[in-house]
Amino acid sequence: MRRPTARLHLLVPLMVLAAATSLPARPMELADMFRLHRVSDPQLSPDGSQVAFVVSEPDLAENYTNSDIWLVSTAGGEPRKLTNSSRQDRHPRWSPDGQWLAFESNRDGDFQVWAVPATGGEARKLTSIATEATQPVWSPDGRAIAFVSAVFPEFSAQPFAESDRLNRQKLDAREQGKVKARIIDHLLYRHWNEWVDDKRQHIFVLPVRHDLAAGGAEGLSGGEPRDVTPGDNDGVPTSSTFTEGDEFAFSPDGRTLAFTAPPVPVREQAWSTNHDIFAVDLVTGGRKQLTTSPAADCTPQFSPDGKTLAYRAQARAGDEADRWQLMLLDLATGAHRSLTAALDRSVHDYVWAPDGSRLYFCSSDQGGTTVWSVDLQGHAERVLVGGTNSEVAVGGDGSGLVYTHSRFDQPPEVMHWRPMHGAPVALTHLNDALLRELELAPPESAMVTGAGGTSVQMWIIKPPGFDPAKKYPLVFWVHGGPHGNWGNGWSTRWNPEIWAAQGYVVALANPRGSTGFGQAYTDAITRDWNGKVIEDLFACLAYLEKQPWIDPTRMAAAGGSYGGYVMNWFEGHTDKFRCLVNHDGTYNLDSMYGTTEEQWFAECETGKPWEATEAERAMSPHLYAAKFRTPMLIIHGERDYRVPMSEGMQVFTALQRQGVPSRLLLFPDEGHWVLKPANSELWHRTIFAWLAEYLKP
Repeated sequence: MRRPTARLHLLVPLMVLAAATSLPARPMELADMFRLHRVSDPQLSPDGSQVAFVVSEPDLAENYTNSDIWLVSTAGGEPRKLTNSSRQDRHPRWSPDGQWLAFESNRDGDFQVWAVPATGGEARKLTSIATEATQPVWSPDGRAIAFVSAVFPEFSAQPFAESDRLNRQKLDAREQGKVKARIIDHLLYRHWNEWVDDKRQHIFVLPVRHDLAAGGAEGLSGGEPRDVTPGDNDGVPTSSTFTEGDEFAFSPDGRTLAFTAPPVPVREQAWSTNHDIFAVDLVTGGRKQLTTSPAADCTPQFSPDGKTLAYRAQARAGDEADRWQLMLLDLATGAHRSLTAALDRSVHDYVWAPDGSRLYFCSSDQGGTTVWSVDLQGHAERVLVGGTNSEVAVGGDGSGLVYTHSRFDQPPEVMHWRPMHGAPVALTHLNDALLRELELAPPESAMVTGAGGTSVQMWIIKPPGFDPAKKYPLVFWVHGGPHGNWGNGWSTRWNPEIWAAQGYVVALANPRGSTGFGQAYTDAITRDWNGKVIEDLFACLAYLEKQPWIDPTRMAAAGGSYGGYVMNWFEGHTDKFRCLVNHDGTYNLDSMYGTTEEQWFAECETGKPWEATEAERAMSPHLYAAKFRTPMLIIHGERDYRVPMSEGMQVFTALQRQGVPSRLLLFPDEGHWVLKPANSELWHRTIFAWLAEYLKP
């Protein structure tokens, strides 16, 4: 690492806004957050000529986000909307011949698989399964689509018509019954923001018929789906920690489907991370286990020639934050090897090059997300740097990559990069017109000396019209995870630009525990939530206090999840802040362990309460409630099962009982994140009012 000198430098963006001919006119307003188009999930057509992508539009009046599928040519030109429902059309996937796009939609109620001609026209519904259908993936010959459905496993061995009838019957009985009680026999019974209700996520294969004589949507129809992962387990990871994108894949000959299954026995899934990859023969139904590591193996993808299976793997069991390596399995010999053993970064969003000579992947890297290339000998190199690059996809013609690119001051847009043709090209400019009206501060990066002399990276966003001769109030952010990072990318939830537009300097530190700075840096927070990471944060705060444009008498701090834990820790350990904002933060480590849904996280990070050492017990903020003095805003979702609502209620009670100014904002229809547009608007307005009460002159 470079020597941790306290210097500040301005990042040079890779992508300049098109046609920006005048200075921004005004600060960003909250309404602008909901006017910006939200671009995601680009998919390159097999011939490389077009990109399908999703555009989401928040509707404040309906408190709902609509999404549609759009197309844009890789040669340039205006994008066009392909679907136009009033609900959610998403997860577009090209048919191998490039004639169709399969997608998931709830346009007529429940989510089902639909298809639409790439040339436009009416969409056709391909499934009508009682337990819904999502995540469509085409077989290589285009004659089948695999999808996911949450079924009751006791019916899964029955023929489809019978199992579907029994699933619908059980769902209707639960919906119409007067008694809503649940009888639970084992963990894991909740996930993030929903109850499992004894269902399992199974993979189905749907035969698809093409009628070349028929035109439009009538040219495609679905047959009877078949459950290819029956039994009392899931066919995909049920924890978002172990899943990304499509967690199952057809072999090139279409005979085999590789998938990721959660740990067995299933009663241990709440405290085990032992996901493994299996292959099912779609002709015989026979199943074969392909990986046996006690840690997580996920995200299988066959090489174009079908001889090799790539997947992501962790080495340490029970640890969500262990480095994800990119592995290859030789299907003939059974030999496994890592392609990224020498790269001290985690792999995600990977794809094979169409010729099978290399793979592309994304990785958090020094406060951004880099796209890398690695050949089959393990030689890795950065191919795209700067900002946040994600959702990489390739086309069958090998012409290049498409991906989304964003920065703190730039919402995601679709980019196209051809390895031998120079710089990436922006294919979409859906937000340029509005962005030209706004004054958004470019991010600045500071390197600060943290605990033990280690360098700590921190982002700084200054308010519109910043004058270095003036002093500004500071809002100091702490990220969640704790194994996450503040990356230089756009967010519709924690967006530093809209906070800075309120007149604050916003600082986003990446202390110990953050990803993208090496595995040892990430590991340094485990069983030490209140140690080196807190020293790092205070070092960053001390650096900020010394800046001539910061008013050290007007500072606030805010954070969610682990960041909320830090707010609770700050509450009992410092009086530097005029107020705090705690979103879904852990307060009592004992109660957190007993009420969270996935115990493997708590057991790795803070330990079992009945085995905790004195030092581990001392990490719990509730032990320091007698010292609470700082006004705090507490926000929680009642459907947050990762950090249950009781954590927020406890800290609110402790503050209220001691007469400390405090406010509790509860969302009955939100989980760990606030996702509905009107709820998000209230979230922002409540926070900004709280900050203004304590930070404004």
